Amino acid sequence: MPVWARSSVCDGRYMKRTQGSTYKNLGYLGRCIISSYHPLPTMSQASHSRLTTTIDPTHKNSLRRIRDMLREPVAEFLGVAILVIFGAGVNCSILLSTVPGVSSSPKGDYLAGSFGWAVGLCLGVWVASGISPAHINPAVTLAMATWRGFPWRKVPGFIFAQTLGGFVGAALVYATYFHAIDIFEGGAGIRTMKTAGIFGAFSIDYLTNVSAFFAELLATAMLVLIIVALTDKKSTAPPPALFPLAIFIVMLGISSSLGMQTGFAMNPARDFGPRLLSAAVGYPGIVFSFRHQYWLWTGILAPIIGAQLAVALYDIFLYQEDDSIVSKLSPSSSTTNSPVV
Repeated sequence: MPVWARSSVCDGRYMKRTQGSTYKNLGYLGRCIISSYHPLPTMSQASHSRLTTTIDPTHKNSLRRIRDMLREPVAEFLGVAILVIFGAGVNCSILLSTVPGVSSSPKGDYLAGSFGWAVGLCLGVWVASGISPAHINPAVTLAMATWRGFPWRKVPGFIFAQTLGGFVGAALVYATYFHAIDIFEGGAGIRTMKTAGIFGAFSIDYLTNVSAFFAELLATAMLVLIIVALTDKKSTAPPPALFPLAIFIVMLGISSSLGMQTGFAMNPARDFGPRLLSAAVGYPGIVFSFRHQYWLWTGILAPIIGAQLAVALYDIFLYQEDDSIVSKLSPSSSTTNSPVV
C-alpha cells in the first residue's frame, strides 16, 4: 500500500517526532501513521540492494565480448577436432585390426578410410558453419584472406585454433586406441613408423619428393576450387544446410582418386597437429625429419599453394562478387566513362 493510502486510512493521534525523543503512548493508529512516514526496508528490498550492487554491468559486457571473440576460433577448433577424430579413428580401425591380437578380422579397407575422413570433414563443417566461416583448414583461411577479404587480424587466431583442434582430436584418438597400438607394435610404449601414419600423412616409398608435392598441391587445389564454386551465389550452389553433404562427396571423391600415394593431407592443421601429438607421445623424430622435412613442404606448403592457386583461378575467370580482390582491382562497366564525341 502506498504512503498516501496508509496515511489516509490510519487516521488518529499523530505524535510529532523530535530529535533525541521517543515515541510514547503509541496506539495502533499512531504506529500506522509513523510507519507510513518512515517505512522500514523489507528483506526483499535489502536482498535486491545487495544484488544490484554486486553485479557490475561492465563486467557482464566484458564477459560477453570475450565470449563473442572466442566463438569463431572455438568453432574452428571443434571442426578440425571432429575431422581428426573420425579420420585418425578410422585409420586406427583399418590398420590395427590387421593384427589378430587386436581384432579377429580386419575392420575396413582403403574405401572405409575415405569414408571416415569424408564423414569427419562433413560433420566438422556442419558444427562450425553458422558460427564461423567453417574453413577448418589453414590453407583455406589464408586463401580467403588473400583473395576474398577475410580479415587478416583473424588469421593467426584461426590457424592456432585449427592446429590445436588437430592436436586435441589426435590426442583423443590416441587415448582410445593406445592399448591396440601397444599390441600392434609388440610392447607397451613402443612407437615406430609402422603406426605413425595413423596421425600424420607420409608418401609411399616409390614416390619422388617432387611428385609428392605435386600430388598434395593438386588434391588441395581440387578441394578448394570446388568449395569456392559451391559457395558462389551466382552458380548452382546448394542450400547452406546441404553444403556439408556436398563437402562429404568432394572429400570422398578426392581421397578415393588422388590420395593413395600421399595420404591426402590437404590440410596443415589436420597433418601438423596430429604429427605434434605423435612426437609428444613417443614416436621417433623421423616423423619430422622424414624425407628432409616432408611435413613442411608437402604437409603445409603444398596445401597452402594449392588453395591459393584454386581461388586465384576461380576469381580471375569466374567469380563476379564484390568481395574478391579481383573485382576491386577491375573497374566495373558501370563506372567506366565513355569518351564524349
